[in-house]
Amino acid sequence: MEQQVQLGDIVRMKKPHPCGSSEWEVLRVGMDFRLKCQGCGHLVMLPRPKFERMMRGIVRHAAPQS
Repeated sequence: MEQQVQLGDIVRMKKPHPCGSSEWEVLRVGMDFRLKCQGCGHLVMLPRPKFERMMRGIVRHAAPQS
């Protein structure tokens, strides 16, 4: 039941950011994930194991590139 996270997806995390938003945009995928807060625009890097523990689910998939 592993969910495939791709660039541009909006994900919901367990704990909200101090600004109040718990939705993040995925900007980088690999051993580390780069995320952008959808509330205030703050950027963070998380190692893959921590990201996988903290992610609740995918809110919206990225639009397919054509």
